[in-house]
Amino acid sequence: MTSSKKISTLISHGVVAQNRRANFDYEIGETFTAGLELTGTEVKSLRYGHANINDAYGVEKNGEIFICNMFIAEYSFRGYESHAEKRDRKLLLKHKEINTIISGLSKKGATLVPIRLFFNERGRAKLLVGLGQGKKLYDKRETIKERDWSRDKQRIMINANH
Repeated sequence: MTSSKKISTLISHGVVAQNRRANFDYEIGETFTAGLELTGTEVKSLRYGHANINDAYGVEKNGEIFICNMFIAEYSFRGYESHAEKRDRKLLLKHKEINTIISGLSKKGATLVPIRLFFNERGRAKLLVGLGQGKKLYDKRETIKERDWSRDKQRIMINANH
């Protein structure tokens, strides 16, 4: 008799979604790890990895920080209850962190950018956010040049060793 093992596609801990363009489009300064106020179907959908944070941004409302435009797909096995896919979700931060973010957002051109959505070791959904300043086009070109040069350096070192 052979026993068939079910391969689980659920994410118990680790990265759910990543904003790869965050470091390219923004000069990220200070980063914060925040909890999220989620409903049950949102957590279940995140466990399947159905989220997108590329268009999301943070705002301050009444002394609290919210993440707007973050997409969490509807849970496919829901019953009668579900959630809105792009609703504003409250970030759970300490008062000192909230005050730092609010003062940072008051500066011209500052944005709260989500970088990574993940489950920590305890299975809690967390969002890594950073205070960022938008990069100019010439800064983006400089980033591309540095990335290409470091890639070429690696190739040269590998070829020199062989």
